Amino acid sequence: MKTCAICFDSMKPGHGQALFTAECSHMFHFHCISSSVKHGNYVCPVCRAKWKEIPFNRSLSSIVPRGRSGLNVNQARLPQQDAYMALLRQVPTRQREAPALHTSEPVEFNDDEPLQLMEAADSCDVRSSKTVEMKTYSEFSAIPQSSSQDDFAVLIHLKAPCANPEQITSRPVNTTSVGYPTSRAPVDLVTLLDVSGSMAGTKLALLKRAMGFVIQHLGPSDRLSVIAFSSTARRLFHLRRMSHSGRQQALQAVNSLGAGGGTNIADALKKAAKVIEDRSYKNPVCSIILLSDGQDTYNISSNVRGTRPDYRSLVPSSILNQAVGIVPVHGFGFGADHDSDALHSIAEVSGGTFSFIEDEGVIQDAFAQCIGGLLSVVVQDMRLTVQCVHTGVQLRSIKSGSYLSKVAGDGRDGSIDVGHLYADEERDFLLSVSFPQSREQTILLKVAFSYRDPVTNECIKIQGDEVMILRPKSRTPEPVCMEVDRERNRVRAADSIEAARAAAERGVLSEAVAILEECRRVLLESFSSRNGDRLCMALDAELREMQERMASRQRYEASGRAYLLSGLSSHSWQRATTRGDSTDSSSLVYSYQTPSMVQMLQRSQNHCPSPQIPRPQIIVPTRSFIQK
Repeated sequence: MKTCAICFDSMKPGHGQALFTAECSHMFHFHCISSSVKHGNYVCPVCRAKWKEIPFNRSLSSIVPRGRSGLNVNQARLPQQDAYMALLRQVPTRQREAPALHTSEPVEFNDDEPLQLMEAADSCDVRSSKTVEMKTYSEFSAIPQSSSQDDFAVLIHLKAPCANPEQITSRPVNTTSVGYPTSRAPVDLVTLLDVSGSMAGTKLALLKRAMGFVIQHLGPSDRLSVIAFSSTARRLFHLRRMSHSGRQQALQAVNSLGAGGGTNIADALKKAAKVIEDRSYKNPVCSIILLSDGQDTYNISSNVRGTRPDYRSLVPSSILNQAVGIVPVHGFGFGADHDSDALHSIAEVSGGTFSFIEDEGVIQDAFAQCIGGLLSVVVQDMRLTVQCVHTGVQLRSIKSGSYLSKVAGDGRDGSIDVGHLYADEERDFLLSVSFPQSREQTILLKVAFSYRDPVTNECIKIQGDEVMILRPKSRTPEPVCMEVDRERNRVRAADSIEAARAAAERGVLSEAVAILEECRRVLLESFSSRNGDRLCMALDAELREMQERMASRQRYEASGRAYLLSGLSSHSWQRATTRGDSTDSSSLVYSYQTPSMVQMLQRSQNHCPSPQIPRPQIIVPTRSFIQK
């Protein structure tokens, strides 16, 4: 069955819809392609071939070829003339046009479409049968009675519940089907799309295709608003449910976009914040996707020697409001000229991720991986607490990456704000504790956590097991815990990447390369590496790739900085980002992919591939090779 590359609905002859076949042999619904042409797009949305014969959606009296500007109405290539004529008879003399994109916007963005109400009985059916799993691992299971420890490692491992089988991440949404699954939390998504002059041509075409994929895979309970920005930002349409009509209108709006002007990221973020702040209704999950291929030329002052611009000031305070919930901004840097520092800073301060789209053809896969996570949120407002039990035990530090953690002044308790988790996501946190000599087994810690189920809004509290070590009279030979050693290696690699980046920004690339080389040496000598741990292999491959991208200042500026920042974003949040070949089957990058992300990536890579763009193969989640 053929599908229209603009609206993604099926195209069947004789089903009451006019079809148009272009000179390049690609076929579309006539009303879809004519809407695109009406906004000045005279090339094929699929292969970018320039057309000599253009479809115009006009009144019956004006379908005769006029030859204006050398363009002719294509009548010979309409396979369903009867259907087309029937459609024309239904069109009034004044053409029904898509909403204008440059109309004045309302003062308040409280015009969002009401939510799709679920039946009360559904809440019982959609409650997850599983809760977050927690395991703890001690560096060693036993410490001699005569020994005290100042830096003893304890690992806390969390795993989110799995996605319900009926979740829609494995197939496109069919809003006409009965019994649309309500077992996942619906999303309010605002996408900010750079349509500056540098996006003209292939980039914009690929962006439209990627957005088409996103629109197709949102459900009727999800809501979407698209903001296009260049020199200024404009809202294409209000926060709208992705019902059948909502998707059609969203696709037409996106496909009508043209490129031109500068890059004003701050204005786009302000408009997104207003959409979210002014909305009258709220879905349980809310997120922003920001894509740009350039640098903000309106709000970031020239870099004074020795100082860095305050990129975080670009993010409106309402997005960072702890009281109402921080809205994560997932940044996507497109090509070699984007401002990776700005996009990474915006993502980092808001709890989002930063992805580096080096190959233009991977943009749809990058979006697919992201929404595969957003459409599978199973945990919100998660907070983990740690209390020391034995009187002599003290909590020294918590290695939590970008997650906010606190250790009490007396060292007797601590906490980690984990926030939200996607289905099947895992988190590891490394704690350091100290304790004195003791003749009895020592209970080190008591761990507990709480979170909210976004579907049922139920608050769930879990009291974990106590972390205890034995105290024999003499030391017995015991290898270090493999899980603890793995996490040490991962944290060490992330710290080295941060240090190498700092050295590179100071202009000392040789020092940056040396830092990564030393980390690789330590990793390869670790206990887990000597036992064939694949995580060590993956980290080593990533560090080696970073070294190669620091071979020269030119290469670092072109791709090294963005690659490092995307890797930092991934490791600090323990969440998948797109960087380099991370969606390629040959990649060894430790990607943190979840099954929901993999399913959505498979959809993307099997979805109407362009003949001019090679499609990389999907990879399996790299977490799967860590047997916890």
